[in-house]
Amino acid sequence: MKNSLLSFICLVVTLCVQSQESPPHRSLKIKLPIASLNKIANTNEVEIPLVNKDSITEAQPKIDIKGDHWDTTVYNPYKDVTPDYPIQINFEDSIYASPILKDKVVTSRYGWRRGRPHKGIDIDLITGDSVVTILDGIVRFARYSRGHGKTVVVRHYNGLETTYAHLSHIAVKANDSVFKGQYIGKGGNTGNSRGSHLHLVTSFKGEYIHPEYLFEFTDENKIRSDELWVTRKWTRARYHNSRRLAKLKLYETEEEARKSLIKQTKVYIVRQGDTLSRISRRNEITIASICKSNSIRKNSTLRIGQKLILEL
Repeated sequence: MKNSLLSFICLVVTLCVQSQESPPHRSLKIKLPIASLNKIANTNEVEIPLVNKDSITEAQPKIDIKGDHWDTTVYNPYKDVTPDYPIQINFEDSIYASPILKDKVVTSRYGWRRGRPHKGIDIDLITGDSVVTILDGIVRFARYSRGHGKTVVVRHYNGLETTYAHLSHIAVKANDSVFKGQYIGKGGNTGNSRGSHLHLVTSFKGEYIHPEYLFEFTDENKIRSDELWVTRKWTRARYHNSRRLAKLKLYETEEEARKSLIKQTKVYIVRQGDTLSRISRRNEITIASICKSNSIRKNSTLRIGQKLILEL
């Protein structure tokens, strides 16, 4: 018995030394002696996974996402920040987790809706359905918000924030670390809502971004690119229609994005039969924007050949 115990101790010491030299993501198999009634030593094999300390360190976030405008009581703490376009968004993942655990049906998109900007997308669900976070991050806001009802805001490690609004139940609290696909609450109809749905918002430093510019809301759950440059067009709801997906023009380099900024303003020459309403629909721009850019009123008479500045 003493010999068996001494052998076991020696075996454990040897394995501990070997484990420090073993590469990560491997395991050790140990055969342990088991006492038997007939005094014949039987063995039982046990597998112990090895963890490399360096790999644990590398898995930790390399940036302090709580170091900039971290406020757990205010929905948008970036109201004093002026954005610098184009905005760079980087992703380490190629796939996100669907915010609901069933087929995604988008009932209203990011864009102009009923005379107001709709700064997110609405996904159909039934009150009580589980809602999960789409990427790893830290919960910055988890409380009732005016209009949005019960709301959870998660800040991700690339600086992007995602908002999950109109919830019936919040299952996390501010400063909680969450992982992609982790349950954060239940869908509902709280706040300014006309029916049960998830209102999903994506933003960066307070600037709302068209969610479908970043993510494909299909069964594949793809992130559109590992690097995206966001121009002003994709942060202004007035450039889009909530009833349909806007024509996507992805900018994956800073050069592409900056070239597009030059094209944001164009000159439109009024033709026969043109009205402000027709020009607005044809160019996906609001009448108010046309009037503001050209210092005219909504009831102003247009002349054939008149030049209008359109800020797209």
